[in-house]
Amino acid sequence: MIYNKKAECMSVKEKEELQLKRLQVVVKRAYENVPYCRQRLDEAGVTPEEIQTLKDIEKIPFTTKSDLRDAYPFGMFAVSTDDIVEVHTTSGTTGKPTVSGYTEKDLEIWGEVVARALSMAQATKKDIVQNCYGYGLFTGGLGVHYGGQKIGCTVIPISAGNTQRQIEVIQDFKSTIITCTPSYAMYLAEVLEREEIPKEDIKLKAGVFGAEMWTEEMRAEIERRLNVSALNIYGLTEIIGPGVAQECMEKNGLHIFDDHFYPEVVDPQTLETLPEGEKGELVLTTLTREGMPVLRFRTRDITALRSGECGCGRTHVKMERITGRSDDMLKIRGVIVFPSQIERALLKIPGMEPHYQIIASRPQHLDELEVQVETSPALFSDEVKHVEEVKRSIEKHIHNEIGLRVNVSLVEPRSLPRSEGKAVRVIDNRELS
Repeated sequence: MIYNKKAECMSVKEKEELQLKRLQVVVKRAYENVPYCRQRLDEAGVTPEEIQTLKDIEKIPFTTKSDLRDAYPFGMFAVSTDDIVEVHTTSGTTGKPTVSGYTEKDLEIWGEVVARALSMAQATKKDIVQNCYGYGLFTGGLGVHYGGQKIGCTVIPISAGNTQRQIEVIQDFKSTIITCTPSYAMYLAEVLEREEIPKEDIKLKAGVFGAEMWTEEMRAEIERRLNVSALNIYGLTEIIGPGVAQECMEKNGLHIFDDHFYPEVVDPQTLETLPEGEKGELVLTTLTREGMPVLRFRTRDITALRSGECGCGRTHVKMERITGRSDDMLKIRGVIVFPSQIERALLKIPGMEPHYQIIASRPQHLDELEVQVETSPALFSDEVKHVEEVKRSIEKHIHNEIGLRVNVSLVEPRSLPRSEGKAVRVIDNRELS
């Protein structure tokens, strides 16, 4: 199902012509209306008139989260606050939040790209979308809401939390599509199983999961336990919110809506643009936003890009599943470790619950990594010898995945904290200078 065939199935030539035209407009708009952008472009010796090809985007300086924080609250807006009809922010857990402002046209664009995303999950006017993303300053809830309404779905704005109520609504309202974080989807599956709710009472057919990294192994587990097609959605507040990219039913990469968001991948260290297929840090430029145009934003997310027509018929460039973040990765004894690698190793082992926590410490000046893993009720009640064998098996799988030996602790079922938003996977107790 394709929401907007004209936009989603353009030829390469047609799309590149549109991208260049929009890039030239947005650079000029940012230069003339955002003092920060004008200053950065002047410092780089770049004028809007120099953007003659798509490759010329590499002349433009990068924008970072720090830049957006420094402009708090409205310093990145390209319009008067009179024309801003909605504002969202990041959580601000590591400093000042970044602020994102939307004009009426921006909200229309947001609804359009999320409608495309939900259509990839086969959403139609007949579907009931249970939207478990948080409403409020977080972009997740309202972004999905606007997209669902644009299609004509029945949207249940239940927001995050209140799991017992979520289960009741899934049953009573016959929800067909659910949107939430993948870790919360796993928790819902766990509760459904614990309460022995008959599968015939559940009408869910698809789930649109995002806001945190997850693996193919996690997808398989969610699909098995919830009996849905589990699809990956990608977005970030600084660019627009959810709806920057989405998986279709082919499940082999996320389509970036590159008529609205121009993607690049760069080496996180050298900042050189990488060729197609090479992994690096995703950089995004908004091509159509009015309220807050953003040029070459460093997302810190690690991925690779692939072009070509998909089996679904769409021609958007694809990004691979995010495998980590250039700023959130752990460096343990000189080895780069991403939480997704630990998850991948765990979910290869039968009987393991996909609930874990990674704890980094530095006793006696040497990095140590402990992985706490929940066992299934059956395994936890098993004899000590078998439990030790499982522990060693997990340590071996993780060692094979990351090349490091770690300490594995098996903990009781349901003893690790559950999250109704983003799961907290890593606790870094090292005092790093």
